[in-house]
Amino acid sequence: MFISTAWAQGAEGGGGDAFLSLMPIVLIFAVFYFLIIRPQQKKHKQHREAVSAVRRGDRVTTGGGIVGTVVRIEEGSDEIIVEIAEGIRVRVKKHTLMDIQAKSVPANDTIKK
Repeated sequence: MFISTAWAQGAEGGGGDAFLSLMPIVLIFAVFYFLIIRPQQKKHKQHREAVSAVRRGDRVTTGGGIVGTVVRIEEGSDEIIVEIAEGIRVRVKKHTLMDIQAKSVPANDTIKK
């Protein structure tokens, strides 16, 4: 008599519960994507574009806080030469640049007054 009652209680259909139990996980992933992952991807893309656009004469700040002027960009390499004081030049990896403070005007551009 007790066995048949126990089987009867476990015979409920649970097909819809599986979807509802996964819903909070999907919701948490969506929140993480839109609040954390997506903004970081946009910031990384902007940094990559800014670093690739660095040219001679730009004022830059490295990750270590060194401020200098780009003197030369090494061809075929990801390094640039930055002058941090008069006559003092250091070789810096491009990806360590944190900020480009002032963009120089290319030689072929004219400034309109």
